[in-house]
Amino acid sequence: MFAIARSELRMLVRNRLVAACAVLLPLGLAAVFLFQGLGSSGVFAAVLQITVMVGMGVYVTATTTLAARRQTLFLKRLRSGAASDATIIGGLVAPIVVVNIVQVLVVLGVLAAVTTWPVNPWLVVIAVLVVEALLAALAIATAGVTNSPEHAQVTTLPVFFAVIGISIWTMFTGPDASATVTWAQRLLPGGATTELVVLGWTGGDLSVVPLLVGISVAWVVVAVLIARSMFRWEPRV
Repeated sequence: MFAIARSELRMLVRNRLVAACAVLLPLGLAAVFLFQGLGSSGVFAAVLQITVMVGMGVYVTATTTLAARRQTLFLKRLRSGAASDATIIGGLVAPIVVVNIVQVLVVLGVLAAVTTWPVNPWLVVIAVLVVEALLAALAIATAGVTNSPEHAQVTTLPVFFAVIGISIWTMFTGPDASATVTWAQRLLPGGATTELVVLGWTGGDLSVVPLLVGISVAWVVVAVLIARSMFRWEPRV
């Protein structure tokens, strides 16, 4: 897996389009959030940055990468070797995830320096890792219905905007929402992790943390199961 990951990292750097999507665009959007004054609200900017950066840097990039590798029969050639399916996918996706984690943590560190430091930073880190895992698994699933790298610009839109919409909805309603709305937000993908970021950044009742983590991990498991059933190794027509 490490050999595949090193090779994929080199290809990521050489491909200007994919490199820009994975590195420059998320950082550029983070800079826009800060310069537009969204950073003054602290937690709101943190939620936006995590969702958008992981959505673009991992979900869109990994979907595009896997579709491209399948189209060129690279996946088929790797599968003919000794590496298992999980090793191949892990090697291809791991560099994208690692680069994005570093980006997100750097941007959140800058945000904390210019606004307020998180009350419980460990919760923010947990939320970031869960979102990374969730969107990486969803990228693998989406790649299964993506014919080409260009097609990924269309197939990734529903999940990308759904996760962002759920996060913004959760942020805007906040603690004043009714119990029904709160549970609806928590049970939707991304809602529980958004609440984790809020608790991590501003503090609050930590007794709900095990519930939020459990729901978030459950969505990761569901995403992995969907990815296993939807992913295709042969080129799509």
